[in-house]
Amino acid sequence: MKVACWTALIVFIFIARCRAKKAAPPFPPPQVTVKQPEQRIVTDYLELSGNTQAINTVQLVARVPGYLEKVFFHDGQIVKKGQTLFLIQQNTYKASLQQAEGQVLALKAQLEYAGSQFNRYSALLPEKAAAQSDVDNWKYQRDAAMANLKTAEAQRDLAGLNLSYTQVSAPFDGRIDRRLQDPGNLVGSDAGNSVLAQFNQIDPIYVYFTISDADLTRLIKSAHGIPGGGSAKEWPVFIGLTDEKDYAHQGHLDFASISLAPTSGTLLMRGVFSNPSGRILPGLFARVKVPLEKKAAFLLPDTAVGNDQQGDYVLVANERHIVERRPVKTGPEIDSMRVIEQGLTGGEWVIINGILKAAPGRQVTPLRDNGTGIK
Repeated sequence: MKVACWTALIVFIFIARCRAKKAAPPFPPPQVTVKQPEQRIVTDYLELSGNTQAINTVQLVARVPGYLEKVFFHDGQIVKKGQTLFLIQQNTYKASLQQAEGQVLALKAQLEYAGSQFNRYSALLPEKAAAQSDVDNWKYQRDAAMANLKTAEAQRDLAGLNLSYTQVSAPFDGRIDRRLQDPGNLVGSDAGNSVLAQFNQIDPIYVYFTISDADLTRLIKSAHGIPGGGSAKEWPVFIGLTDEKDYAHQGHLDFASISLAPTSGTLLMRGVFSNPSGRILPGLFARVKVPLEKKAAFLLPDTAVGNDQQGDYVLVANERHIVERRPVKTGPEIDSMRVIEQGLTGGEWVIINGILKAAPGRQVTPLRDNGTGIK
């Protein structure tokens, strides 16, 4: 009986002490880092896509028939203008040139002799020591020799030209493809397919892209005309390749088509870019950025901008420190900052860190970058 009484007393004392304890205080609102949008002067851009293309492309062909003797390059090699690439058998063309030169010498001698005879008989004619028919005959012989000499000189020049065609040289600095004919093959106009190799000039290099009619209107407004249409002012353009994050290559627009494509409503344009290393090859995909006008804009860290089914948004801590969802229209990324084109006035405190702890309608404790609070 005594044990039961003591047990009841202990339980009563424990319950009384628990009731005497104060209720636990509620958890404080989570801390988040906030920042007001930065206002800067930024350049608006058109972001497009295009493809690279060689500025010059030629097919090297054998202009005279003959056996291919030598190849002076490795497949895919960078070559210089005037560098000999192929050599066609020369002995027959050298012999033809020597034959033509000998014919020229013979006709020069014939012309000299006919001219001297014409002068001699012309001097004897007034003294009745020569007949008029002799003078006329030597005049004909002189004129015929002169005509024959001109023909022989032309044949000599053609023979020399054909001999020069036996050396196929690079027409400009560029990169040559694999050879299509091996030494020992008969090439030339009488041998069917006489293409020896394909040759590209890739410094500088072209980038072709298309622009819509709406974007074209914006570009014309900014450039006061169509860039690349022969205007003196070079309009800049930037490209980035697939393995590049930024637009690392700068060039200028140098061509715009004369009309829009009726099926797509787009205009073909072209930029030209320096490519001294030859790293940019023809046929690559390129991201194209064309600058437009400069304007004032708000910028926020790119991590502060979210996206859901309703579009882009940011989270704002209002004057009562309640989180609000603010829909925004975003622009390009500049130095890890995102341009905010619409949706902010500049005085908002935007949550940039601790976003996972913030939800619309929930109270937070906003702190600046330096750790100080806001009122």
